[in-house]
Amino acid sequence: MKHQSETTPLTPLLDPFQRTITYLRVSVTDRCNLRCIYCMPEEGIEFQPRHEILSYEEIVSVIRVGAAMGLRQVRLTGGEPLVRIGFVDLVRRVSGIPGIEDISLTTNGIALPRYAHELAEAGLRRVNISLDTLRPKRFHAITRLGRYEDVLQGVAAARAAGLSPVKLNVVVMMQVNDDEVLDFAGTTLEEDWEVRFIELMPFMEEQETCIKDSSLVPGFVPMEVIKGEIEAEFGPLEPSRTAVGHGPARYYRIPGARGKIGFINPISERGFCESCNRMRLTADGKLRPCLLTDHEVDLKGIIRSGGGEEAIREGILQALHTKPDAHHLADGSRPRWRRMIQIGG
Repeated sequence: MKHQSETTPLTPLLDPFQRTITYLRVSVTDRCNLRCIYCMPEEGIEFQPRHEILSYEEIVSVIRVGAAMGLRQVRLTGGEPLVRIGFVDLVRRVSGIPGIEDISLTTNGIALPRYAHELAEAGLRRVNISLDTLRPKRFHAITRLGRYEDVLQGVAAARAAGLSPVKLNVVVMMQVNDDEVLDFAGTTLEEDWEVRFIELMPFMEEQETCIKDSSLVPGFVPMEVIKGEIEAEFGPLEPSRTAVGHGPARYYRIPGARGKIGFINPISERGFCESCNRMRLTADGKLRPCLLTDHEVDLKGIIRSGGGEEAIREGILQALHTKPDAHHLADGSRPRWRRMIQIGG
């Protein structure tokens, strides 16, 4: 993987609020082999037709232009990225783009035993694995289709392939899995995992449209409640840092623990967006400057109408210049056009 661009920009890629944008999250598919209750309905969702999804060549074109403008980190997401055929080759191609210094993956981990070593050889640096429970029966209830044991095998495969540190993403939901906070925190005593607790984010009316079982209606849990519960059990947490990563988590460690605990609190933390360094490219080619607002720029339309690198560059700048100062959820603003599965986790 190349670590320095031959076309490093003279000035950083700045948004209207002088935040430097270096990080692009790219969704490669809206399809998934699970149906997690907070993400998508059990049935009835209409996936994008294949011809509406960006080709790998189109994805590489966008990343190449972005890298020349100052983007340095790429995270590949879905849906579930590993369900798309040829994904390893995409990683290999992205790793060869001058200026891209880091490639990571968000996955549910189920296919990692098959692909982890190939991905590492292709240039992938590390993985974030979504895991919302440590209990097999509850895992199946939350994901509707999955087996807890398959994810554990995926974690082991990632480790064996050198995709480390392994980061576990835990969306904490009241009356669903909030009783497992201490269990997750406790895993870091012996395991060198980075367990990241994430606040539930509102997307459309998903609590009504995604969930039929009233016993599994997720509720919001503030991160300060989670942190307080952990400290009540294990004592004051020690501030820490992750060795790699470019996201918003704040890391701590239980004294003496091998692993770390991260907190991502986009809802309860004032000023959460002040250090935002990212934009998102959806599977159907829309560039979104903010996850939690609906504004987007149609890069696919630009590319398929014959636009070259300069046209893509102008589209990226258009999205950049409309990046808001914050998500404004407290004012009642929330994304309503797309579900999380349609944006990229």
